[in-house]
Amino acid sequence: MRLAATVLTTAVLFAAPARIQRADLRILEQSFDRRINQAAVEDPFDLLGNTRAIYLEKFGVVLSSEVGLVVSPAPTPFAPTHTKEAKERLRQRKLAHLPLLRRLMRDMMVSSATNLKSMPLEEQVVVGVNLFYQSWEDTTGLPSQIVMQTQRKTLTDFEAGRIKAEALQAAIREQVF
Repeated sequence: MRLAATVLTTAVLFAAPARIQRADLRILEQSFDRRINQAAVEDPFDLLGNTRAIYLEKFGVVLSSEVGLVVSPAPTPFAPTHTKEAKERLRQRKLAHLPLLRRLMRDMMVSSATNLKSMPLEEQVVVGVNLFYQSWEDTTGLPSQIVMQTQRKTLTDFEAGRIKAEALQAAIREQVF
C-alpha cells in the first residue's frame, strides 16, 4: 500500500506543470535591465524600455529587450546632419559593443536557468534583443536582432562546472537577423 502511494505521489509531481511566478520573471527582467545599464559605463548601451519576460508552459522562458548599442547623437539645429566620418565612428563604436552584448545575453541565460529552479531542465531559455538604429545611421554589418536559445539543463551544467564555456557556446543556438 505504501509503495502504491509513493508511486502515485511521484506521478502527480512529475505530471504537474512548472509553476513560474510572475515575481520570478520580474526579477529576471530587472536583472537584465541592470546588466545592460551598468555594462559599459564609458560608452553606455541605450536601453529603450524595460525587458519583458514570459513563461510558456512546456517550452520555457523568453526574455525580450530593445537596446541601442550606444547612445546615438541626435541631430540638432546647429548640426542637422551627421558627416560621413561621424556616421562611421558611430558604426565602429556599435560594432565594438556587439561582443559585450552577446556576453551579457549569455550570462543572463545562465542566471535565468539558475534562478528558475521550478522550470523543467528540458525547457528552453531564450534571450532576444532588438537593436535600435536612427534612420540616418549606416548599419552595414550591424544586426537588427540577436536571439540566443538553449536548454535550461545545459545552462545549469555550465553554472555547476559540469561543462566548459566552449561547450556552452556550442550548445547555444544564436540567430542573427
